[in-house]
Amino acid sequence: MKTKLTLSKSLGLAVFGLSALPAVAQQTSIKPDKPNILFIAVDDLKPILGCYGDKLVKSPNIDRLAKRGTVFTLSYCQQAVCGPTRASLLTGMRPDATKVWDLKTKMRDINPNILTFPEYLISKGYSTQGLGKIYDSRCVDNDLDKPSWSIPFYKNTDDYYSKQTGKPSMNYQSPETKMLIDKYQKEAVEKGIEKSGITDYVGKLIKPSIECVDVPDDAYSDGANANKAKDLLKNLSKKNEPFFLAVGFVKPHLPFIAPKKYWDMYKRDKMPVAKFQKQAENSPAIAYHQASELLSYSDIPSLASFTDQQNGITIPLDKQKELIHGYYACVSYMDAQVGVLLDALDSLGLSKNTIIILWGDHGWHLGDHDLWCKHTNFEQATHAPLLISAPWIKPSVSKSPSEFVDIFPTLCDLACIPTPAHLDGKSLVGAMKNSNLKIKEFAVSQYPRTTNSVEKARLGYSLGEYMGYSIRNERYRYTIWMKDNFRSTQPYREDLQVASELYDYKKDPLETINVVNDKKYASVTKDMHKKMINFLATQVKQN
Repeated sequence: MKTKLTLSKSLGLAVFGLSALPAVAQQTSIKPDKPNILFIAVDDLKPILGCYGDKLVKSPNIDRLAKRGTVFTLSYCQQAVCGPTRASLLTGMRPDATKVWDLKTKMRDINPNILTFPEYLISKGYSTQGLGKIYDSRCVDNDLDKPSWSIPFYKNTDDYYSKQTGKPSMNYQSPETKMLIDKYQKEAVEKGIEKSGITDYVGKLIKPSIECVDVPDDAYSDGANANKAKDLLKNLSKKNEPFFLAVGFVKPHLPFIAPKKYWDMYKRDKMPVAKFQKQAENSPAIAYHQASELLSYSDIPSLASFTDQQNGITIPLDKQKELIHGYYACVSYMDAQVGVLLDALDSLGLSKNTIIILWGDHGWHLGDHDLWCKHTNFEQATHAPLLISAPWIKPSVSKSPSEFVDIFPTLCDLACIPTPAHLDGKSLVGAMKNSNLKIKEFAVSQYPRTTNSVEKARLGYSLGEYMGYSIRNERYRYTIWMKDNFRSTQPYREDLQVASELYDYKKDPLETINVVNDKKYASVTKDMHKKMINFLATQVKQN
């Protein structure tokens, strides 16, 4: 069993010349003894950013951060869903070590001695504070993982919302939507529905997937949290101890809600609808899902009612464009809040002594493969942005494969504190200093599938508990699907493998064909399979 350390108890050149950009005003060649850390988490953010080569999106503030630091173009999450990927990132451990694979398992209930990065920093003399979405609340305690914070996690930002609008109602600010929410809440009470069930009752009747209202940024939670974070930075600047401040932004998570001015940045008819909206040829059905997250919004089921396949979700073109428009608007809205943080750092003189890291917890399907949301091992779900700025390291672009388990050791390295020996990742500092350095051969992602009786019959498998493991190098992705509730802590058995996939991103960037059984790729398949088996073997030894 791997020992858990406890406390007292490709894009590359498409990234617009960032490696050649001059040092910014806050750049310094002097490395501080204990740098501060601003830790920015973004929900459902895929690499639709200017610094990742997207020419349509408006992301000037994240692009500004990119000019200060390193952009990791081949960065991947460990599991493409909020709770598991955040638990993995913040502990530096893969999901099979954290044992968090879903949105209901409490991280410390199943693994009480696990160590988080902010928890570790407390033992090194840091003040650790957080607000917004850092962990998924369903996977930690009511204090948003109490051991992680030297000061209790900030849950209440009521005073930071716009005085003009007040707080949103179930995320929404549209007067019509708020009126209906109030109506259905009263109706639920009259029906005797328990408090915990009122939100579900209302959501089935009124829960639009988008909202475009002319309101200020702080009418919604991300704007309010940016305002609060700005004040926290001001207070922290007056203290002598190093700080770790974690700020989590919710957008571009569904529902796609942003002030009207961000919607106005884009034209609906220019929205880039996915070019390939079919399942990949020769791909296994188990690789897909039915977009249950999107279907939970009240305006979606009727639009998708004519979907006739058992996986994916086909919705009309105009609604696709509306959703994509909303996603882009939310990215720009969130980007503006990042700008609030960067401006605060600069105005307070903190930039020269602060590491800044920004990451999206996973990618997001916008209609490719007839998929929406995340929950797969495909590129659009697992590929996520990662930017790290240390003022004493020149800006660059790294094409080395990287993973979220690498963040814990990287920040330890940058902060000049010992790196716990049990972590699953590697420090990326070498790649920050030398853009040609390759830290690892591939990144690893995984995703579980639980099938119902109908799915079992359709797939021909006797048991409905599966795990897909996927390795991604600079050119290929190789995925295997294992049955009988297999985990990497067990020795690999060929008889448990029910399906496999291989995609060539040089020839087929849209993953249109699974070439795992193509004779032309026989040597590649053999090599990638060997790499997979060797990786799994290391996990058995460590656990």
